Amino acid sequence: MQLKSETRPSREPTIALINVVFLMLIFFMIAGSLAPPLSKSVQLVETRDLEGREPPDALVIHADGTLEYRGSKLTNAEAYVERASIDLPLDAVRIVPDQSLPAVALKQVSDALRGLGASKVYVVTERGLR
Repeated sequence: MQLKSETRPSREPTIALINVVFLMLIFFMIAGSLAPPLSKSVQLVETRDLEGREPPDALVIHADGTLEYRGSKLTNAEAYVERASIDLPLDAVRIVPDQSLPAVALKQVSDALRGLGASKVYVVTERGLR
């Protein structure tokens, strides 16, 4: 008479994978908390209620390429330099372009401002206004 040998069921290979993933999760949770916590006495600024608008000394470029500075329409970048040089030095110029303004038009205005003496040209984006 032959006895059947009992075969042990083999372990699923996915259990080992679950263990590895779990250990990695624990590792990253511990490693992510190594940064020192923020002091409890610091009150962070809330920007939720701020009004999103362009800086007052920014050059606004509409979708059709027209320029505007402090509410008045301008014909070109030279007119901006004439008006702005009275109010501020031309070291840094902030441009607020319309979302649908072609990049080529933005580059042309930026190049014109650099040619007129602007050392830095900043493009103000929606995230920067919030």
